[in-house]
Amino acid sequence: MKSPFFSLQVLAAQPGRRVGARDVVESVLAEVRAGHLPAGGRLPPVRVLERQLGLSKNTVQAAYDELVARGVLETREREGVFVAKGPEAAPFAGPKAVPRLPRLRAVPSMFRKPPPPGAIALSTVLVDPALLPRERVADCIRSVLRVPGMQPLYDFQGHPHLRELVAARLRARGMDVSAGEVITTVGSQQALDIVARATDVRRIALENPVYAHARCLFESHDLKLTPLPLDPFGAIDFDRWERLLEAERPGLVYAITSFQNPTGYSYRTHELVRLLELAERLEFSLLEDDWGSDMLSDSEMRPSLRALGGENVLYVNSFTKKLLPSLRVGFIVAPESLVPTLVAQKRLSTLGSPWLPEAALAEFLDRGYYDSHLASLHDALDERYRHCLETLRELMPEEVRWTTPGGGPTLWLDFPKRVALKELARALLARGVYVEDSESAFFGEAHLNGFRVSYAYVPEPELRRALERVAEEARRALAEPGHAHTAVP
Repeated sequence: MKSPFFSLQVLAAQPGRRVGARDVVESVLAEVRAGHLPAGGRLPPVRVLERQLGLSKNTVQAAYDELVARGVLETREREGVFVAKGPEAAPFAGPKAVPRLPRLRAVPSMFRKPPPPGAIALSTVLVDPALLPRERVADCIRSVLRVPGMQPLYDFQGHPHLRELVAARLRARGMDVSAGEVITTVGSQQALDIVARATDVRRIALENPVYAHARCLFESHDLKLTPLPLDPFGAIDFDRWERLLEAERPGLVYAITSFQNPTGYSYRTHELVRLLELAERLEFSLLEDDWGSDMLSDSEMRPSLRALGGENVLYVNSFTKKLLPSLRVGFIVAPESLVPTLVAQKRLSTLGSPWLPEAALAEFLDRGYYDSHLASLHDALDERYRHCLETLRELMPEEVRWTTPGGGPTLWLDFPKRVALKELARALLARGVYVEDSESAFFGEAHLNGFRVSYAYVPEPELRRALERVAEEARRALAEPGHAHTAVP
């Protein structure tokens, strides 16, 4: 392997004029004398200077030959041209100074411990890849690649036809949305990011617990966060929310209204109405994350915050988890007056939208594949959900409780406070079951003591094995509170 060459600037004797062999010779001599070309340093190949300077190959070669004749350069067969090593010259030994690494923020705790290979991933929000329409997505990708005159550029706001299709789907759900109000994003995470970048009042209120990736994102933008306690085993305490909101005066409230991550809670219609009333009275804006609404069986949809509150509610959703995680297509809906600012923030992070996945998704929707996929996905998830509930009822100790979301990909499994979650997680990992640390979803001391159970991701036989181990370890922990037990596979 050849060593890298030193870049070389060749100046003409008269600026702006064409350089000649003499200019190359003088430039190399000047660089050597200044110590910028150390002994053993490799010079640019002839063809590189030829292209760089617009000279003929013979002119550059003549300059190098003269420098070799003077003893300044030496040639090495099949390696190139190098600065000659004189009697007192030391060979080039690499950089003379090593810069410091930049100081970076710590890695968020949720990213520090990926599931080990072979372990049952019990807490992920993803759907089993076996239930996803990979072949149909691949067909759509191949189809759009064959379209004559395929779009070589990206659209800043997003693929126009996809935005039309998204708007039509939302209108069918009772939302008055036009394509001009839709901005496509790289998953819903980018939608949250551009709102966090753009919001002028740097205070956001959000549920506690909350989608941990959203919390970390908002914190990374140095937003002041106000946690609003949410108990999935009861109703939202809006009197307490009102006191917190009145005291902190956030500019925005972020709410995951369907199958809340991580608890699986869905807002009841009267709770959506109460939140809208608070927003009007206390003068804060609303950002609705509706990621799970179409993971509910039956063709009918519950009303959304956007449908009830109108165009002033910012609305985020995504096709990612329901279709193909690697596709990474989401969107945000905003009034047209806000679209230019949000698109500008999108351009700062990604310049524009990736045309290929958006065009493929538009094709997928156009063909009716998405609706037929959702129907089959609902059937499969309904069966897994029933199996999960039956298994929990059969296996879990009486003191353990769980939510019954009725849809979405996960439910929340909660243990008495005397069960040490970290010890339980370690014991389960020793038995091949990985549960995600839920600590980063909470602000302060957690009022829940559990983790998500992903019935959508884990096939039924594996799910039963995993829950059997959870039940066994929970019984041990309940029988010996505070005892650091070690499980045997």
